[in-house]
Amino acid sequence: MNRADFYGLMEGKSDLDYEIYLNTHTLLTAQKSFDALCNQDELMFQIVHQVEELWMKLIAYSLLNINEYIEQTETFRVLTLFGRVSRILRLMTQQLDVLETMSPKEYQQIRLQLGNGSGQESPGFRTLLKMPEHLWKSYKEQYLDKRGLSVETVYNSEYAHDDAYVIAEALTEFDELFQTFRIHHLLLIQRSIGGNAKSLKGRSVTLLEQGARHHFFPELWEIRSRMTDEWGGEYGVKRDKIQSEPKG
Repeated sequence: MNRADFYGLMEGKSDLDYEIYLNTHTLLTAQKSFDALCNQDELMFQIVHQVEELWMKLIAYSLLNINEYIEQTETFRVLTLFGRVSRILRLMTQQLDVLETMSPKEYQQIRLQLGNGSGQESPGFRTLLKMPEHLWKSYKEQYLDKRGLSVETVYNSEYAHDDAYVIAEALTEFDELFQTFRIHHLLLIQRSIGGNAKSLKGRSVTLLEQGARHHFFPELWEIRSRMTDEWGGEYGVKRDKIQSEPKG
């Protein structure tokens, strides 16, 4: 096959309505030209990260809508959009697997193309890190404070599995899935360059572990520990062994 013939097709240059609407020519030429790639894996590296940026853009846009619906206590809208966000986060995590087809040696060639750049500079990532505090503020005002509730009452002493609870769980799932993405990304870095290597900014990769342990909504995680400890005090931390039924 003549590569040049297919390269032209891959750039989406026609005037078909589908290509015009999706702006495919701009989208498909947002990567390096084929003859400028440092190796055959660089196109994959660029595309995966560009797709991740697009997904994070959609997540951020969805979270803005979620925040407005929380302020209006439109619970069903909130849950539907959080369902979308959860699906996207799972996709983002799964997509990282594609990068594991790249050898450490070939990644080093790509790494040289990044200058001093790193994933910490991602506009989508930096935007998402700032949004949870606003979500929590809106949730606390509308679903807790205005109703005289607290995280403890929602989860324990006045537990009713109501709208305040299900939105708290949606926030928890968002937190969990984002943390899962960060952990998977950390493992990918360890697989690519090693866990004790320095980043392009001269910092140890192990510093990323701090971010992977970060919770957006610590109150929603701490309540589980407190409840379990309280129950443990009531039931006993160590309970009697289950007795098996005598065989007869």
